[in-house]
Amino acid sequence: MRTRSLFRVLFAAVSLCALSACNTIHGAGQDIEKAGEEIQEAADDARD
Repeated sequence: MRTRSLFRVLFAAVSLCALSACNTIHGAGQDIEKAGEEIQEAADDARD
């Protein structure tokens, strides 16, 4: 009985860590995309 409870707690902890990591990576991807857009706009302005 205790092993099953311990497994559930560990599974929940690992799941939460995985979900937060995905969220962090998604946010970093958005930041990088925004920076790329800003660089593109600056390059377009410099060309004009």
